[in-house]
Amino acid sequence: MIRNTVPLFGLLLVLLGSTGLAQELPGRDPALLEADCVIPAKAGGGFALTCALARDALQAVRPTRPALNQRFLPGGIGAVAFDRVAKGELGGASTLVAFSSGSLLNMAQGRFGPHPPSAMKPIAVLGTDYGVIAVAKDSPYKQLSDLILALKQPSSRLVFGAGGTIGSQDWVKAALLVRAAGGDHRALRFVSFEGGGDALSALQGRHIDVFPGDAAEALKAIKAGVSLRFLAVLSAQRLGGALEGVPTAREQGVDVVWPTVRGVYVSANTPDAVSEAWSKAFREAMEAPGYGRLLSQSGLYPHAMTGSVLKTYTEQQLGQYGALAAELGLRRWAP
Repeated sequence: MIRNTVPLFGLLLVLLGSTGLAQELPGRDPALLEADCVIPAKAGGGFALTCALARDALQAVRPTRPALNQRFLPGGIGAVAFDRVAKGELGGASTLVAFSSGSLLNMAQGRFGPHPPSAMKPIAVLGTDYGVIAVAKDSPYKQLSDLILALKQPSSRLVFGAGGTIGSQDWVKAALLVRAAGGDHRALRFVSFEGGGDALSALQGRHIDVFPGDAAEALKAIKAGVSLRFLAVLSAQRLGGALEGVPTAREQGVDVVWPTVRGVYVSANTPDAVSEAWSKAFREAMEAPGYGRLLSQSGLYPHAMTGSVLKTYTEQQLGQYGALAAELGLRRWAP
């Protein structure tokens, strides 16, 4: 029986009860129920890292809650999951989906199907990753200037490879690098993978020459035994932590900066009371004393956002990514 003395939680129970998710116990909210975090790519990439961080952060502040289940749903680096959310085939109070700046870039171009970005509701940004330019440990390219020089050669046959296809954020990083070298980004040789993990394996196997991916997934691969050399980090200033000592592209004369926020969203059809409860749970988790350690272990840097601040940020980023897509000759989303 739902007691009137807890109106917020009572409302949540009514909302959750229709999905069969909640046991009718007072004081329950979606952040205390068994739930899934959907990883919309294969293992080894940034989305898997995001869901693992979300799980560990919630568990740290609410140790009695069930662990957040990790569920893989690869396809289009987030496109399949977003399409199913938009169609109402995936979602609800118990389902979070990992997203990144790359997801917003794809939404701004309409690469996630015929659905507007408003089909999802961002819940929290857990931290910021940064783009990197990496090569194999024994690559002839010792610093970014070597790579730029090679790209300037008319006979250059350099192959980039990362998660996503033409128009994805990793492709855009490579395109911006090629343009900085004075080349035509439309002639860029790029191999697409279903996630950063596969791309890093290909780099290790010398099937590609350059990985224009993200730092956190590259650092995770290094821990797993992959040998890499970072030529540059795409941050405005040098970073600390595991990337301490890695020069920025900007300080090497290449003005390319690419931060990548990592967070989770729910379906836009999720009731406000439920999404607000999730946001509150993540705010508590990110304000907890041990969260900085979890961020560091994940290779991420502080950048916590929830609520209206995140909503405004998301809208602004969609506009900026739409403008960048037009500049690069990529298709933009239109309602």
